[in-house]
Amino acid sequence: MNYRSFKEASIAEVGLGTWQLGSSEWGDVSEEEAFSILQSYIDEGGNFIDTADIYGMGVSERTIGTFLNQLDSDREIYVATKLGRREDNDYGWPKNFTYEAMRDHVKSSLENLGVSQLFLVQLHCIPKEQLQKGDVFDHFRRLEDEGLIKYWGASVETTEEAKICLEQEGLASLQIIFNLFRQHLADEFFEEASQKDVDLIVRVPLASGVLTGKFDENTTFPEGDHRNFNADGEAFNVGETFAGIKFEKAVQFAREIEDIMPGGEMPQLALRWILDHPEVTTVIPGATKKKHIKSNTGASSLEPLSGEVHKKLRRLYEDEIRPNIRGRY
Repeated sequence: MNYRSFKEASIAEVGLGTWQLGSSEWGDVSEEEAFSILQSYIDEGGNFIDTADIYGMGVSERTIGTFLNQLDSDREIYVATKLGRREDNDYGWPKNFTYEAMRDHVKSSLENLGVSQLFLVQLHCIPKEQLQKGDVFDHFRRLEDEGLIKYWGASVETTEEAKICLEQEGLASLQIIFNLFRQHLADEFFEEASQKDVDLIVRVPLASGVLTGKFDENTTFPEGDHRNFNADGEAFNVGETFAGIKFEKAVQFAREIEDIMPGGEMPQLALRWILDHPEVTTVIPGATKKKHIKSNTGASSLEPLSGEVHKKLRRLYEDEIRPNIRGRY
């Protein structure tokens, strides 16, 4: 595993996304399987785990907290979480964006994870209007001053939202959708983020699994899987599912991408393409099974793709893929 700098920390360039470990919107993952996935990630040299309070309404956070409490290792493991989308009790938009609510949500994550300070907490794709208003960033600064959080950032849906956040002093990171179905983001704010020392965390790197090359037009998903109920954006931004490409088209594009790639495992090559962008700090593919971990982390040891491959992939993107993106981006 190779590592990249996140402020004073050295974190794995292949992290672990844990939406799946909430056992909601991806199907059920047992605690035993979740522990196996987490242990496999640690064994491969991983040390950066991304979660959110909304994943299973705390299930993902609590699973990670329990696992880390039992972990027999002196190695530092960095956990990032997110807030802003809870709707339980009296919460919901816009109530989630008061200082009191954000502090309550931070305290809940601290309890779930079993820590006294959150390494990184991120806004979880909240409305653009709240980002423009700016109060949420002041609340984060106050929580930072109180010692409850070490760093704060934002997970965003669009380039416009990313640029709004980049104007905020103290922003540590941006979490973005960036993959072979979303190549243009690198042109729009990567350089600015680098100049402002804002780390980039890449989510949906395999476009909900399509870029593994293992799906075909007849692939189906369980009823409770977002790749079923949100395939066309029925529940939330369609960009979070297959990166906004209609499933049948996404399968077709994945085949065309695989034809351009050098020989090797398609999931690793798709992740390698992301890691070839030096502004990226870490990429956070998820895993529902232990076997996915070795494949994902293996991307770190691959040689960078050639310039010619990058050119061909960009040409395919501009000519065929980009016109088919749906949703906000």
